[in-house]
Amino acid sequence: MQVRPRVLLTDDDPDLLELYRELLSRLPSQPEVRLATNGLKALALLEEEPFHLLLCDLKMPKMDGLQVLTIARRRFPQLRTVALTALTDEGLRSRVYALGVDLYWQKPSNEQEVQLFLDSLESLLSREASGGFRGVQSKSLVDILQLECMSQNSTVLRITHGPLVGRIWILRGELVDAETEGMVGEEAFACILGWKSGTFEQLPAEPDRPRRIFKSCNALLLETAQAMDESGMSTTLEPESEATVALSPLDQVARMERVAGVLRFDTANPGTTESRGIELPQVRGEWARRTLERFQQVGECLAVGMLQQIEGLSWQHHMGLAPLPSGGLLLEWQTRMASARAAEQLRKAVALLQP
Repeated sequence: MQVRPRVLLTDDDPDLLELYRELLSRLPSQPEVRLATNGLKALALLEEEPFHLLLCDLKMPKMDGLQVLTIARRRFPQLRTVALTALTDEGLRSRVYALGVDLYWQKPSNEQEVQLFLDSLESLLSREASGGFRGVQSKSLVDILQLECMSQNSTVLRITHGPLVGRIWILRGELVDAETEGMVGEEAFACILGWKSGTFEQLPAEPDRPRRIFKSCNALLLETAQAMDESGMSTTLEPESEATVALSPLDQVARMERVAGVLRFDTANPGTTESRGIELPQVRGEWARRTLERFQQVGECLAVGMLQQIEGLSWQHHMGLAPLPSGGLLLEWQTRMASARAAEQLRKAVALLQP
């Protein structure tokens, strides 16, 4: 007998709770729905019984949605989470996704938005959601792009892959532009297409977006696929050496531009480290662990959200620290890096090292 998924709805407006309960009754998975009228009650329910999905309004008295989601993400890492808001605020959206929330959603205002919202929730509840892109069940990013272009839609796809964020602009079924990590146009499109999983959402179309992609969707998809195949083939044809062995994620980070050393540590097993180019790795690992813990405690006391990264300078080193799901990461650079470049490299390193 298939177990029905369990969903927890949190909002301080009882009428909205009942409305969302009715909407969720349309889902094919027929979830069991529990209601909480404030953040403290929601957290108490999460402690008492297991849930598959938490939907939380961001604007609530006493304990707001960001605080609830921050605590829930830390205590229940397997829980799927959705932030609900009536506001249009890109800064708030970025803060929510930085917490690791699965979906940021402006409350639907028409039937089309309601159906897209329900499709996204059903995808999150699917037991197959561990792969592919969340937002449309069992669809790859290529499927999504082809569907939008064939339908001659106009939209902006916002794709999130760990800490990495990209956008693809589509206007009347044609690719117009792409952007991620300082790249634009075809270069950014190829980078985004290399992401194997993530979360996507559809944003309103931007008709005035300057055009940087002039090839058709199918032509660009084919070129990108061929480039990926050729890249994989060239690796297998190299002479028998270190290059013939697929680099581990840690080695890939160590080979990033101007990186002098990298160290990964395990919070659950103090003293367990893996490093490349780091002197006294046990000592550095313990210092990095304590430093991250202290900054995380400060963040929790101030209720400013989950710690993303720390950057520091000394007379000898330029270092960056970032949390990982089961520990943390320390990067050291050969020379001083611009802050924006250091932050970008830390985000890419975290994406490479996440399971």
